[in-house]
Amino acid sequence: MQLIDYRDLCPAQREQLIEIEVLAEQVRFAGDIASALYRLLSVDSDDRRGVALLMNSEPKAFMLLERRAFLPAWADPQAIMLSALQVDRRCQGRGAGRFCMAALPSMARSLWPDAQRLELSVAADNQAAIALYLSTGWVDAGNGYRGRIDYERRLILRL
Repeated sequence: MQLIDYRDLCPAQREQLIEIEVLAEQVRFAGDIASALYRLLSVDSDDRRGVALLMNSEPKAFMLLERRAFLPAWADPQAIMLSALQVDRRCQGRGAGRFCMAALPSMARSLWPDAQRLELSVAADNQAAIALYLSTGWVDAGNGYRGRIDYERRLILRL
């Protein structure tokens, strides 16, 4: 397994990204791959990057990393925001999400060496995601923003 910048994917791997499917109950938290790719490709900026997880050279997970102008008001200005983490439903339970979280700090530092931390916001009722993040070193920093039902939790991982 390896994390790779979207820009470094070959054309065939970029085409394969659209095959990533998340479970229906996870779409409300992370969206789907079409919406993530739309966000990535709608703006040409070095402050928004797509990152794919390759397993046997095929993309099986995807996430967006954003900074500066793309940060929400509650985020630290020096942070990199993680959003739209999507692990293909056929690969869930095989360590893909855990691998992404373990490899993410190194990837973030390689993209933006000046960044001090990663941040994310997660729905308080998304217990599976919260458990993953906390088990991989993220720290709950309190309220992020008002979500669909209540405030989302804001988590931080220092780089």
